[in-house]
Amino acid sequence: MQIHIVLVAPARPENVGAAARAMKTMGFTSLRIVDSEAHSQPAARWVAYGAGEILDAVQVFPSLQQALADVDFTVATTARSRARFHYYCTPQQLTEQLAERQHWVQQVALVFGREDSGLTNEELALADLLTGVPMVADYPSLNLGQAVMVYCYQLAELMQISVAQERSADIGQLKALRQRADRLLHLLAVSDDQKLRDWLHQRLGVLQQRDTVMLHTLLHDIEKKLIK
Repeated sequence: MQIHIVLVAPARPENVGAAARAMKTMGFTSLRIVDSEAHSQPAARWVAYGAGEILDAVQVFPSLQQALADVDFTVATTARSRARFHYYCTPQQLTEQLAERQHWVQQVALVFGREDSGLTNEELALADLLTGVPMVADYPSLNLGQAVMVYCYQLAELMQISVAQERSADIGQLKALRQRADRLLHLLAVSDDQKLRDWLHQRLGVLQQRDTVMLHTLLHDIEKKLIK
């Protein structure tokens, strides 16, 4: 499993440098940046001391959707109050979710939003899971570098797990299931029900592999009955 750290429109180069340093410390190597050149500023490299190769290898994309084009499973960080229709998990629960997917998901993205405003609702809709760090302070806040460190620390154990080579037939399984679910909603003439569609898509994000296979089979049988 390859985990990509994705920063959406970071404004401060120091934050990008801190994120790169956190990644290097915990064994992560892939950094993707959306709509920003903050990583190319000198301050980013000063803060990223010892992690310059991560900044050198940054991939830049004009939109989050493009940054996720080759990703099988997307996790977005956000405040719990924004988690409408999404399954929301803590960093510890996220580790469990990803551990289950080790053998059937290849490319995972962990997305962090803007320092001042986070991710938009449209960007959150691209995620399979939402996650956030529980806080006890009256004004809960982590800066970008701190947030990346929390998740890299929590997920570092996944980088140490030796797993069998993924079966090619399993790759893209979740994406195919989403497409099949959309076709079914269309066949049932309820595709305009955005609330239902959002709920269905986001619940699919927490399915384990066995559940995904069984749901594919069920939807296939339903399609055959409807299309007769």
